[in-house]
Amino acid sequence: MIHTSEITKKYEGVSVLNIKNIDIPKGQSFGLVGNNGAGKTTFFNLLLDLIKPTTGSISTNNIQVDKSEGWKKFTGSFIDESFLIGYLTPEEYFYFIGDLRGQNKADIDSFISQFDEIFNDEILGKKKYLRDLSKGNQKKAGIVAALIGNPSVVILDEPFANLDPTTQIRLKQILKSLVKDKDLTVLISSHDLGHITEVCERIVVLEKGDVVKDLKTSPETLKELEAHFAL
Repeated sequence: MIHTSEITKKYEGVSVLNIKNIDIPKGQSFGLVGNNGAGKTTFFNLLLDLIKPTTGSISTNNIQVDKSEGWKKFTGSFIDESFLIGYLTPEEYFYFIGDLRGQNKADIDSFISQFDEIFNDEILGKKKYLRDLSKGNQKKAGIVAALIGNPSVVILDEPFANLDPTTQIRLKQILKSLVKDKDLTVLISSHDLGHITEVCERIVVLEKGDVVKDLKTSPETLKELEAHFAL
């Protein structure tokens, strides 16, 4: 599904990412962890063609992401609030994304109704622009928008950050239900080792841009990760 080959990214000669090869098969729930500056967001930005690699290539479903936009039709993502359109209300934004995905307002209304508990009566119907929402509520809107249109690939960078504990638990339940669908490939980065080991079946650890661990999640994975980062 997703294939990287000899990917590097350098800024002014300084290497921030150096990944020889990562293959993520269709239907896998893939977790990415690492300290600040490890290269997690850089990797996701390369996957989404937001930045160009210094060397190498990334393909999604045999489409090289920096050579064609065909992958955008089946990819949903949320990296940060820059993905939002701040002068729209959440409803307007959802309808806009839905229109891009070929869905009408009725489709979107039906889809977002399942997220009432996540929204907690703080997002819809408030006549607020996205730019005026809290960071946590902006993130909720962005994550839900990334799921519109039945994408086959979903990429979420730090989805649990800035969310209250109740929402973190509810989001974790939603992500778990998503990854049961083996037609959906989910990529998540997180600083929360507990959450990511619960949600993802595979976890890659980045350190200064290099892959240092590639783990199939097991009951021992959390302890292994905690031991690694305690060093």
